[in-house]
Amino acid sequence: MTTATSIGFIGLGTMGSPMALNLARAGASLVVWNRSSERCEPLAAAGATVAGSAADVLAACETTLLMLADEAATDNVLDRGTPHFAARVHGRRIVAMSTVAPTYSMHLASDIVAAGGRYVEAPVSGSRKPAEAGELVGMLAGEPDDLAAVRQILAPVCKQFFDCGAAPGALRMKLAVNTFLITMVTGLAEAAHFAERLGLDIERLVAILDAGPMASSVSRTKAAKLAHRDFARQAGISDVLKNSRLIVEAAREAGVASPQMDSCFALFSETEALGLGNDDMVAVIRAIEARTAAKPLD
Repeated sequence: MTTATSIGFIGLGTMGSPMALNLARAGASLVVWNRSSERCEPLAAAGATVAGSAADVLAACETTLLMLADEAATDNVLDRGTPHFAARVHGRRIVAMSTVAPTYSMHLASDIVAAGGRYVEAPVSGSRKPAEAGELVGMLAGEPDDLAAVRQILAPVCKQFFDCGAAPGALRMKLAVNTFLITMVTGLAEAAHFAERLGLDIERLVAILDAGPMASSVSRTKAAKLAHRDFARQAGISDVLKNSRLIVEAAREAGVASPQMDSCFALFSETEALGLGNDDMVAVIRAIEARTAAKPLD
């Protein structure tokens, strides 16, 4: 039975779990599903209904939020490319919160609308800690009526929303935001490596950076992690590598130069190759260190 008040949530990973928990704790009538069923247990304890399948979520809810790993996972839960797709999305509002290729999102939007559904892009800026605090920044693209509904639904998750026009405007904006984030954190890692190899006091460097005009909540958090060699995951290497790839690919499609992101993509690829895909993005310093060890500077 479809209800206008039940909200579906599919994808309970690093970001999806705290986001869904905030919705449940705020009193949303939440129906959840995740491929690994054990991730549903905290949601059940918070009052959410655990569905038996993604199809059951879509059948039960007029609006379903998707926070999935990639395009393939999205197609899979929607049964896209199968005879079941139209039935899954007809009369439903699909809210895509995953970071995927803008071109993919544009085609998905077209397919959903053609099948009688509605589509909203709603990627968010922030990592696990802002997700837990309900302080993400949401970027929205879609029809005005749908955006108004999604803002209300996501109020316990996001501290602020920005309208970005029609799809894929929100995902393009998310990639622009991530360009700044990724290059900034990579720059911090390089600064920490530079200082350490020159015998400087890393704690002093962090104090100076924190006191300076470029300091932000992200820079303070990541600089402290670098100083203490704390690689516990907030935004993982594998996720940042995926985002770097999406940015570089989108730049190539648009004929746009991306020199810093090209370098970041290479460094995060090297970091993952070191077996650090599950570490926090500051572990990119390990790839920089490996380059220093492999080829001393002239």
